[in-house]
Amino acid sequence: MEILEFSRNSLVVLHLIGLASLLGGFLTQMRSMAQGVARIIPAMMHGVWTALITGLLLVGVAEWRIALGADFEIDHTKIAVKFVVVLAVLILVITQRKKQAVKTPVFGAIGALTLANVVLAVFW
Repeated sequence: MEILEFSRNSLVVLHLIGLASLLGGFLTQMRSMAQGVARIIPAMMHGVWTALITGLLLVGVAEWRIALGADFEIDHTKIAVKFVVVLAVLILVITQRKKQAVKTPVFGAIGALTLANVVLAVFW
């Protein structure tokens, strides 16, 4: 079980780094967003992929721990909602990444959905 705990903790760190990269990329573009010239920067693309992949791996490690006798349950509804939100962010980031300027409502949606996913993780 110790290797699974180490794996889980390592994935949590990487997951947080991915979220920080995505949200940080958004925050650095807020002034540009107000001027209508915000762009999807590479940190946002890498961040959303990192958050998605590590999130899926975290669920896999949790399932594995349960199979080995860990005494907790996974809230699959929460995981599904968070997956849909991060998938929406991924789609927005991918479709907007090559544009010289992302429309303010679209760029704002990326930030709002990212923040919503963090809030879901903490408060649900």
